[in-house]
Amino acid sequence: MIFNQNGNTSIITQEKVSIIELVKKLQALYPKFKNNNIIVALTSLDMITEAEIVEFLDLSKTHKATKHSFVIVSSKIDLDTVPDELIVVPTLQEAYDVIEMEDMERDLGF
Repeated sequence: MIFNQNGNTSIITQEKVSIIELVKKLQALYPKFKNNNIIVALTSLDMITEAEIVEFLDLSKTHKATKHSFVIVSSKIDLDTVPDELIVVPTLQEAYDVIEMEDMERDLGF
């Protein structure tokens, strides 16, 4: 797991550990980046199942409640199986675009 900081966005890149282990580590380290937008890059993993992506649901809800964005990057998941509460995009640039749009919505009071 690699942590990078870009302004007010924390980028967490997953390399080898399973999704379940990653979510557990993120929950343990959450206080470190709770005040930033979060991008979880799963681009190096093979196909991701619905059961695996749902593991991020609680963390995503908690983070969005603090008025910050939580975006997952992966092109190896069937987007039709992703719960509506999660945002999954295929590229890192799209993740930044989503965060920018959500920041604008928050600024406008939506």
